[in-house]
Amino acid sequence: MDHTQLTGNSIVAGRDVPGEGPGWRGAVAATGEPRGPWLRDASPEHVADAARLAAAAARDFRTLPAPRRAAFLDACAEEIEALGDGLLELASAESGLPRARLTGERARTCGQLRMFAALVRGGEALGVRVDPALPERLPLPRPDLRLRRIPLGPVAVFGASNFPLAFSVAGGDTASALAAGCPVVAKAHPAHPSTCELVARAVTAAAERTGIPAGVFSLLVGRGIDVGQALVRDPRITAVGFTGSRAGGLALFEAANARPVPIPVHAEMSSVNPVIVLEGALTDPAALAAAYVTSLTSGAGQFCTNPGLLLLPAGDAGDAFRAAVAESVSGTAGQVMLTPGIAEAYTKGWGRWAAVDGVSVVARGVPAEGPYAPGPVVLECDAAAYAAHEDLAGEVFGAAGLLVRWSGTDELLALLDGLEGQLTASLHGGDADLATAGRLLPVLEERAGRILWGGWPTGVEVCHAMVHGGPWPATSAPATTSVGTLAIDRWLRPVCYQSFPDTLLPEELRAANPLGIARLVDGTPEPGAAMDDHRDGVPPRSASGPGGA
Repeated sequence: MDHTQLTGNSIVAGRDVPGEGPGWRGAVAATGEPRGPWLRDASPEHVADAARLAAAAARDFRTLPAPRRAAFLDACAEEIEALGDGLLELASAESGLPRARLTGERARTCGQLRMFAALVRGGEALGVRVDPALPERLPLPRPDLRLRRIPLGPVAVFGASNFPLAFSVAGGDTASALAAGCPVVAKAHPAHPSTCELVARAVTAAAERTGIPAGVFSLLVGRGIDVGQALVRDPRITAVGFTGSRAGGLALFEAANARPVPIPVHAEMSSVNPVIVLEGALTDPAALAAAYVTSLTSGAGQFCTNPGLLLLPAGDAGDAFRAAVAESVSGTAGQVMLTPGIAEAYTKGWGRWAAVDGVSVVARGVPAEGPYAPGPVVLECDAAAYAAHEDLAGEVFGAAGLLVRWSGTDELLALLDGLEGQLTASLHGGDADLATAGRLLPVLEERAGRILWGGWPTGVEVCHAMVHGGPWPATSAPATTSVGTLAIDRWLRPVCYQSFPDTLLPEELRAANPLGIARLVDGTPEPGAAMDDHRDGVPPRSASGPGGA
């Protein structure tokens, strides 16, 4: 079958599986018009088959030599790139996102697949620790103890509406889970089902090309909650990765914890990403306001790191910033939002803010052409109004910002103490504000996974030191990240081997360290060399593989 042919089917372990029940179609984001093939939801039997085949493939997949797994990840990137401009055109139609944005997102998607391939080859994610036996130690000898991390097993991945490539079928959750050695059963997002199918066919082609067991990857189609709930409840699924709304994440979290054997849910749910402006940052209020509005309105504000809350000093300098924000926002136009439902929720959401006593509209941008491109908006209230109305603390997904005016460091600290967990928190100040910032920092460390000085939270670098996570309810697992190489930790667990014969140990734990990986030996780092990339039996990508959609 042509890997670029869209059918609307689920793909279970490499096989096309037509769904059941009422038919439905994807839509053009800008108009709401139906597009693409007819789809039908995966049946409960299809969900069970995908989980069963993933579990059957799990042991073979996790015991493959690391270079084979790395070659698969590289092949996934190659097959996605080979889809060409057709993938970008399709994703743009389904999401409303501009071609330039999606070009960068495709590069990020393929870059993180290759980043995890390099991590697998280097062996760092195994976390090997060796504490050799101390038979002469008094008062008791120490046995030989060796630790490595092994994959949890099949992972259910739910992609995000706002990143149809980088946080979707082959996005960061899938890339990190496959790198860990975990099979993935992905749930296609109903906002961009054809994009999901096309990328899933690329991953399937990469598995075929590199000799990876077919059960290692499946894609399930589903518009409502039934398919996702059935997947999370299947006893063969061992962990969940989710990016989306708080309601969706909490529903999966509750389902996972209601199982006879609960499983971890790594859900990124919501965040208002507070920006704290101190007096010293307001020497050039116009420039600061322009940077704020750029961050707020980028991508129609549809980023999980959008600066939805800005804490601004009362007084003349803060007034000048507010005036500059009003001027900047008034000159902006709306952008097509991801779905008609998201556009409607955005308009209702900031409307709820505006209806609260003590809240006023600072400025509104103009809607763009079409029914689903509402204009940006910035509103304002004081600290007392914000603290008194719980609804103001919630996220409005889109280009809606709330300025909260504070007077004095104590009032600012009280505001920060009252915040929920966040993905990010940003500080803007000058040299004279360093002492105040030092007082705020301990609170911000408790509230956020990433803290910025002098910057804006939109834009997440994919690298080793990045944390894209945070305390509840920004995420359901505050000790983890969904971006960067540390994301692989979510799908691994440690196993200790005590007093084993060397020949029975996994290679990475043996005395001679035949894989040449870095290890911690008796508390001292032992450097290693990266594993050789043996590609025996892994053919290069054929010209007859995926092309344009």
